[in-house]
Amino acid sequence: MGCCASRGAAAPVLPQSRPQAPSPGVPEAIATGPAPRISFRGGRSHIGTRTPAIPEDGEGIVRSVRLKPFAVDAYPVTVARFAAFVGATGYRSLSERLGHGLVFRPLMDDPASVPPSETSTPWWVAVPGACWHAPEGPGSSITQRMDHPVTHMAWEDARAFAVWAGGRLPSEAEWEHAARGGREDPRFPWGDREPDDHRFMPANIWQGPFPHGNSCADGWAGTSPVGSFPANDAGLYDMAGNVWEWTVDPFRVRSAGRNAVLRNAHAQQTRQKVMKGGSFLCHIDHCYRYRIAARSATEPDSGAANCGFRLFYDA
Repeated sequence: MGCCASRGAAAPVLPQSRPQAPSPGVPEAIATGPAPRISFRGGRSHIGTRTPAIPEDGEGIVRSVRLKPFAVDAYPVTVARFAAFVGATGYRSLSERLGHGLVFRPLMDDPASVPPSETSTPWWVAVPGACWHAPEGPGSSITQRMDHPVTHMAWEDARAFAVWAGGRLPSEAEWEHAARGGREDPRFPWGDREPDDHRFMPANIWQGPFPHGNSCADGWAGTSPVGSFPANDAGLYDMAGNVWEWTVDPFRVRSAGRNAVLRNAHAQQTRQKVMKGGSFLCHIDHCYRYRIAARSATEPDSGAANCGFRLFYDA
């Protein structure tokens, strides 16, 4: 996947500027403590869409589902909240244990500091020392990003935090139901209007040609503070863009055909999981996956600089 990384080194891309918009002032209680929870009654719902944009991902097969009542955090888990978990438990994330994390090369202060190697996604690079508290590697800091979503989260990191916090990761069907916010079948959490690169920017995604030409028209080259963009009708923030969010579901292509069979076999072999929501690297011309029905097949150990999570709860 173009804007979801798999572990490995990367080839170089050109550096770009990194403007940082001021934080809108997310309350400290939201950044450090449990987020407000939005409750859903459950009942009949569906997964998938009748208007797929990437049919080969299996997003166009609509299935009816019945959901039990559940609740979901209004925000993704923040850096500060994850730091509180680490302080209480001594937990070490997978990136810390492996000794490196996957970083979008243009976000590095010195993009040439890590040697390139061939990969299918040349804008990703394995940076020694990069992890949740050093997002771009040694010398980078979370001091001014405590209210941003935590990144470099592998699937097991998200699960460990969820157990500690009394929550869980969602099913794909629960995530889509929550992202729709009570609407029947919107393309995006805010409705059907397509974002553009200049005037309508309802989520933290890419603006301009990828991967060299991010204009940062929305004010952000990387992650943004949670709640910087409008919530959906249910009161959930960042359900599109900012960071990818893990689910518990294994990736399966919900369609017929040889390509689906091959992708399902690969997903089963690698234990790939479904991620939802897209990230700050998504654009209509590249990785058009900030739509509700869009999905990414991601290996559980791919805790990259755009991978986070959000907690769901049994009612």
